[in-house]
Amino acid sequence: MKQSRRNFLKFAGISAAGLCLTPAAGALASGKAHPIVNKAHLKAKRWAMVIDTRKLNTKEQIEKLADACHHWHNVPKIPTNQDIKWLWDASYSESFPEQENNHMAEELEERRFPLLCNHCEHPPCVRVCPTKATFQRADHIVAMDYHRCIGCRYCMAACPFGARSFNFMDPRLHLDMDNLNMKFPTRMRGVVEKCNFCVEKLAEGELPVCVTKSEGAIVFGDLTDPNSPVREVLRKDFTIRRKPELGTEPGVYYII
Repeated sequence: MKQSRRNFLKFAGISAAGLCLTPAAGALASGKAHPIVNKAHLKAKRWAMVIDTRKLNTKEQIEKLADACHHWHNVPKIPTNQDIKWLWDASYSESFPEQENNHMAEELEERRFPLLCNHCEHPPCVRVCPTKATFQRADHIVAMDYHRCIGCRYCMAACPFGARSFNFMDPRLHLDMDNLNMKFPTRMRGVVEKCNFCVEKLAEGELPVCVTKSEGAIVFGDLTDPNSPVREVLRKDFTIRRKPELGTEPGVYYII
C-alpha cells in the first residue's frame, strides 16, 4: 500500500474515532448532518439571515452572540492565532472591501460587523471537497460531516469569506469538559469546522442561537417564501451582501 493511501486511511480512522458524541449528536456528525428530527422541526427551501447592523454593531454585542454560539457548539477558545471561530466581528473595510468609498460616514467606519459562514447558493467549498465532508443540504445550508473530513483544507482555500477554521491542535484541550453541551459533538485535531446555521436546533423546531440571543437584530427565515420574516425585512430595508461580484450568492444579508 502506498504511503499516501496508508496515511489517508490512518487519518480518516482517527477522525472517526476522535469524536465525542451523544446519540443525537452522533447522527449529526456521522450521516448527512440530519440529527433526530421531531415533528416541530423548521423547514425551508432556502434558509437565509438578515443582520440589522443599526442595532448590532459593537464588539461587545457580537462577542455576546459568539460566546453563546461557541458554547452551544463546543467551540474551543484557543489563545493563539489557531483559535477556532464560527462567529466573529470585523470592520466595514474587512467585511465589505469592494463596497468602500473615499468618504465613508464616520459612524459606519466605527461599526463592527458580525461575520459567519454565508451558506452560499453556489458554495465553492462544496465543489473542491474530495470526500464530500462539506456538502449542501436541500435547504441550502452548507454543512460538515466531521467523519468524512480528512483535513486537506481545500475548502478553506476555496472559501472567499474566511469562514472556516482548522483544528491544528486537539480542541478538547481548550474546552471546559465539565461544561460541555452534550447535544453537540466535540471535534478532534485535523478537522475543519464552521457555522452550520444551527441545523441541530432547526431540527428541534428552534431558531439558531445567534438569532435568539440578538434581541431582534437578526432575522431568519425562508428566502423563497414571500411571507417569511427575511422577505419582509428585505422588502423594507436596503441590504448588502459580502463579495457579491464572486457570484456565490451568500445567504447572509446586512442592513446598513
